[in-house]
Amino acid sequence: MLEIFRTMLLDKTLAAPLYLQLYEAVKNLIDEGTLVAHSRLPSIRGLAALLNVNQITVVSAFKRLEHEGYVYSKPGSGTYISNTLSLKGMTDSGGGNIILDELYQQDDLPFLTSGQVTLNENTINFASATPTSDLFPIDNFKVVLNDILDRDKGNAFSYQDIRGFLPLRECISQMMQKGNIKSNSENIQIISGAQQGIDIISKALLNQGDYVITESPTYTGAIAVFKSRGAEICDVEINKDGPDLNVLEYNLKKYNCKLIYTIPSFQNPTGHSYSNLKRRELLKLAERYNAYVIEDDYVSDLDFDNRGFVSLKSEDKSNRVIFIKSFSKIFMPGLRLGFMIVPSDIHGNILEAKHTSDISTSGLIQRAFDLYIRTGFWDKHFSFMYDIYRERYFKTVEALDSCICDGVTYFKPGGGLNIWLDMPYGFPVGSLFKLSSSNDIVFAPGRIFYSNNLPQRLNNIRLSFASAYTEQIRPGIEKLCSIISSLQQRQDSHRNMPIL
Repeated sequence: MLEIFRTMLLDKTLAAPLYLQLYEAVKNLIDEGTLVAHSRLPSIRGLAALLNVNQITVVSAFKRLEHEGYVYSKPGSGTYISNTLSLKGMTDSGGGNIILDELYQQDDLPFLTSGQVTLNENTINFASATPTSDLFPIDNFKVVLNDILDRDKGNAFSYQDIRGFLPLRECISQMMQKGNIKSNSENIQIISGAQQGIDIISKALLNQGDYVITESPTYTGAIAVFKSRGAEICDVEINKDGPDLNVLEYNLKKYNCKLIYTIPSFQNPTGHSYSNLKRRELLKLAERYNAYVIEDDYVSDLDFDNRGFVSLKSEDKSNRVIFIKSFSKIFMPGLRLGFMIVPSDIHGNILEAKHTSDISTSGLIQRAFDLYIRTGFWDKHFSFMYDIYRERYFKTVEALDSCICDGVTYFKPGGGLNIWLDMPYGFPVGSLFKLSSSNDIVFAPGRIFYSNNLPQRLNNIRLSFASAYTEQIRPGIEKLCSIISSLQQRQDSHRNMPIL
């Protein structure tokens, strides 16, 4: 196999990144039939050495090929060519690109603005889990920005302590005390969003070939990070009360997993939440098998049924939990601001990894957000956003209750930002996406939230109400249900077609 790649030339002087050049070269070899179905690609390390590029370049190229359905990966074995029709030339009637489930990438769904799907003023966006821009607190944030510039002048633009602006860390520590999470300014690390936090942890703790446990399905950004670090993913199916802990323990024991990535409250994408029993048992397993737990506090505070979940970190007696929280789902996502609470024994590793990522998160933004909290703006804005999201959640549930199609089931999480729909086995989710997007409705197919592409994992969709305006929700869901029904009728007619 390596012989095929020896003549491949990657040009560092070109504008196109090396990983895109490699991606295009491999894709062309697949399209022309040089690389045949189920043949194994060279190892990441071997191909990187052959082409004289960084291993991350190869990982990024392979990841894009996998997302586009050209290759598939087998944990512990390697990357293989898919048995699939060429994806070239798949266009809609207007000549634009059709985006298939395989082409989806990150959880913040950049495909929506990549030119493959156009969002216009009429689009009902059930795909993105971030707030609509009209909800951003521009006026109040402008006030604190001006106050910071008047108060701190040029210091606002200097490099911060790599851990983050001290007053902000102290402020966050006080906020965490309200949730019974013990912390102080020394073990809080400011980060540029939750995904950077996951990336920093991976850099600090993982080597290529290490094993990580994730829920299945899970946040696509985490999957991308772990794969980019060359880690092997052991996914454990998540149920309504959390993961199967017997399977989780089996993986811990067999693969000596270093990390367990969790979203224990209103999990993304399913909305499931761990029971208190499973939370306690998970912590015991982490201690027993010497693994760290990443607790991604996605949106635990959007608890519309007042279930009062207890965080893993608040029960962390053995200092095994790395707590991550981002402000993007409530505040302004473009600010890229969040924090981690880090166990003391790995704090040095985390600082080093943070420094290699971006030295420090924006000092101006940190200072402004600190003042935003201290002046009471944050509490008022959170209450405002809570009410907006609560209304959108119940509108979504009511609309689904009234028009859901036969064979389609869904889970009512009682909070969070997403509703997870299970479609009948064999339902064409890709066709649903194409038809609904042509009718100005977009959603996130469930396939993107899995670390591999098993057939039984192609029949879910995630509906998020964060970016759908309240008045759009019912008509959007009614139209979506109508399209689902029409596809079901089409399937039924094909099944019942006589053989002549």
